Amino acid sequence: MNIGMMWFDNDPKTALTAKIERAADFYCNKYGRTPNLCLVNPKSMTEDISMSGNIAVRPQSMVLPGHLWIGLDEKDN
Repeated sequence: MNIGMMWFDNDPKTALTAKIERAADFYCNKYGRTPNLCLVNPKSMTEDISMSGNIAVRPQSMVLPGHLWIGLDEKDN
């Protein structure tokens, strides 16, 4: 993913899947497309997930803790 939306949510009480869901809803409303990829800092991946709904979740050390980089995977376009 080269282009996406950065989303910040560092609430420790909120599950990662809920954070991804909120970010995906916002992305869909703003851009009119449903994201299919979310990059997350490995330290923020407190849950062992590879998918959240239809969104692939991948660790990426370039993404700061507490942030999500959500958008469209170029391979699927």
